[in-house]
This record gives sequence, structure tokens and C-alpha cells, in this order.
Amino acid sequence: LKKVCYYYDGDIGNYYYGQGHPMKPHRICMTHNLLLNYGLYRKMEIYRPHKATAEEMTKYHNSLSGDRLGCFNLTVKGHAKCVEVVKTFNLPLLMLGGGGYTICNVARCWTYETAVALDCEIPNELPYNDYFEYFGPDFKLHISPSNMTNQNTPEYMEKIKQHLFENLRMLPHATGIQIQAIPEDAVHEDSGDEDGEDPDKRISIRASDKWIANDMTVSVEIEYTRGGRY
Repeated sequence: LKKVCYYYDGDIGNYYYGQGHPMKPHRICMTHNLLLNYGLYRKMEIYRPHKATAEEMTKYHNSLSGDRLGCFNLTVKGHAKCVEVVKTFNLPLLMLGGGGYTICNVARCWTYETAVALDCEIPNELPYNDYFEYFGPDFKLHISPSNMTNQNTPEYMEKIKQHLFENLRMLPHATGIQIQAIPEDAVHEDSGDEDGEDPDKRISIRASDKWIANDMTVSVEIEYTRGGRY
């Protein structure tokens, strides 16, 4: 299982086999979608067959705008874009939710991405429920991005993209290995009680081999008998 992560410090990360992308703060949806569409398709060419979660490019919800600990500026729709892209690969998909420190926005994101996964249209107006007051003051499904400045310039984005492709170029393309049935062992365990076998039928060679005695054992027993030990 390969997981792609974003981190701020460019000196941290396991390159090549563990891809990491040094992103500056205040990432917006346009920046996110650029890396998503350029990077993920290329990864699928390298890692195929690729087994990963639907949250391939944004695993955790603390990248959403307004998160208490996150410094990115993604909307719910921008975060769910990764689900739409991964679905286009027509591969078995497993969606896992996790992370995020603003509970109401995490619930919004889970709801919308579940709808995207199921190809369902849901309204922006939230229905009344026991936790309705948590989603005020607008009581909407989608959130608006803040007015923070995007520090990821086009030149910096192009540098990341080229660095990403260069890392992937270092890896050989994964070959598909067909799953084959494991052959049975040559020696089988006893399938039944030999005492219950039909005495009128010839026993198998494997069963008859069990009756062969060691010559040394037989000679020792004979000597014991002659010596009056029995």
C-alpha cells in the first residue's frame, strides 16, 4: 500500500518509494487540483495495480479551510475532487475517513464525499437534526474558502511537479502478476482411519510403506529373544 502525503518541511520525507510533496501554507483548490490531476495519473502508471484508499491525495481533513490546526484552504468540493479522480480509474475502491479538528466541517466533508462516491446529488441546505446548531450560522453543506493568500506560485508548483516526475522516473514500472492457485503438497495428511479400510481391497503403496520395519530394529529384537530377555 502506497500513501501520498503533503508536508510543509521540504527536508522531511522518504523520496522515491515514499512520495512526499513539500507544500507551502494556504494551498487553495486550484493548486490542489493541479497536483491531483498531474501527479496522481502518473502514479497510477507506475504503481499499477494500485491498492489505495480514495483519499489518495488528501488523506486527512485538516487541510480544509477553517480547520483549527491546518494551514490549507481547501473547500469540501476541492477535497472531494480526489474521490472523483480516483473513481475514473475504474479500480476497486475503499474510502476511509479520518483526521480534522473542526468537527462540523469534517462531517460536511464525509457527507459530501459519500455522495460523490455513490453518484448522488444532495442539496446544500442541511436538514434539521439533533446537531443542527453546530453548523451555524449559515447551516449549509459547503464551506467558503478564506481570503488568505496562496503562497504556492506557478513557478513553485512547476518545480514540485517536475520533482515528482523525476522521483517516479527512478522507479521501474510495476508489472501485473496474476494470482495463481497454490498447488497441493505432494505428501498428504491421512484423510481417514486406516483401521476402517476394507480388508478385501489392496492397500495403497503409501500405506504399505508404513509397515516396513527397520532391519536393525528387527535384528535387535531377535537377539533379545534368543538371550531370554522376553
